[in-house]
Amino acid sequence: MARGSAAPAPAPRPWLSVWTAVPPLIGAGLVRLHAQPTTRERGTRMKTDIYERVTNKIIADLEQGELTWLKPWSAGNMEGKITKPLRHNGVPYSGINILMLWGASIEAGYLSPYWMTFKQAKELGAHVRKGERGNLVVYANTITKTEEQDDGSKEERKVPFMKGYSVFNVEQIEGLPEHYYTKPKAIIDPARRIQHAEEFFASTGAEIRHGGNSAHYSGGSDHVQMPYLETFRSPQSYYATLAHELTHWTKHPKRLDREFGRKRWGDEGYAREELVAELGAAFLCADLELAPEPSADHAAYIQSWLKVLQNDKRAIFSAAAHAQRAADFLHELQPIVEDVSNVA
Repeated sequence: MARGSAAPAPAPRPWLSVWTAVPPLIGAGLVRLHAQPTTRERGTRMKTDIYERVTNKIIADLEQGELTWLKPWSAGNMEGKITKPLRHNGVPYSGINILMLWGASIEAGYLSPYWMTFKQAKELGAHVRKGERGNLVVYANTITKTEEQDDGSKEERKVPFMKGYSVFNVEQIEGLPEHYYTKPKAIIDPARRIQHAEEFFASTGAEIRHGGNSAHYSGGSDHVQMPYLETFRSPQSYYATLAHELTHWTKHPKRLDREFGRKRWGDEGYAREELVAELGAAFLCADLELAPEPSADHAAYIQSWLKVLQNDKRAIFSAAAHAQRAADFLHELQPIVEDVSNVA
């Protein structure tokens, strides 16, 4: 500092303003609050991290022109049947977890559909190999909280929550019972598979008209329009397309009443509904052992989907949940098959 020059003003210390602006006890409380986030703040931050991690992965795929929900059918995994990811007890995962674990399987080359936690593997007398990394899945539900109102009455309120945890594919685990390592059974006979699909879609009761060269759902007349089966490159292509259109069919007000505020072709509401139909078709195709078909104009949708996902980190979670509800709805329309194996 040059001789005779004025001393520089001391650097501001903003943390002092907390103590000088409010009484000490309140100030101390504010400091502790910022230093140690509350449980609710930590939970919100964790949920945000999960939304971002999953959404960013889907966005990265879309930017490469890839549809995450079609990967299992395009990665040389056809020696075994394509199935939904399964928990250790054989129960399928649903919704967004299907996409996440399909993607993880393709990236790592796993053929087994089974996944489990570190603890579940240990309980089965097995262990995760050293150095293996788990893959994220999420669990979402609601809890009921009772809150006292100003008038002294009590009111119950449902509070949604979501938590993430890691699971490992059985190919990352050693020492499991042998059936976990058995390769998937060969795909069922194509003729039987097509017959199964025909019976499944007929049982929905949807009005399906044939003719023309465009597949679409008409909300006004509540019918699905399909070109004749012979015009498709394969019967599987026909039924995969029909799965897409019947997912749209479930949105009718007298069914699932799904509405995203669509006002014109190509707007955000349109893009959201198309994303639901794409995912719903993929889920149904996995159930029916069909190879899904990307919609004829899916390339035109990619930019719209990117815009939706970039603006809303929860959009893919919402779309997957709606798609799962649509698939479940169509399954519920199937006739009940009685189990006669135990009948004397």
